[in-house]
Amino acid sequence: MIAELVTFTHVPGTTRTEVMEGAMAVVPRWQADPDLIRKHFLVSEDNRHGAGFYIWPNREAARAAHNAEWIAEKERQTGASVTITYYDLVVMLDNQTGTVTRFD
Repeated sequence: MIAELVTFTHVPGTTRTEVMEGAMAVVPRWQADPDLIRKHFLVSEDNRHGAGFYIWPNREAARAAHNAEWIAEKERQTGASVTITYYDLVVMLDNQTGTVTRFD
């Protein structure tokens, strides 16, 4: 299992409402990705910085979703670079379901 953190900077003056509308506009795209397990849309308190936190079955799926075309479009939209960091997902705790999942 892979966790992927994608970070970027919003256009100056972006409001929380605009962040929410932007997130909701791309939800169908992410729902249609059969490899995506989970995605969290994140925004800083001042709405300046955004992030996506994704859970994927493997790095190949993550890279396919965030390919050069996707990165170029995000950078065009925001005028800033995108940073992508991958992590091996070792343990996932879910307090809502009361589960702990190990990925040995």
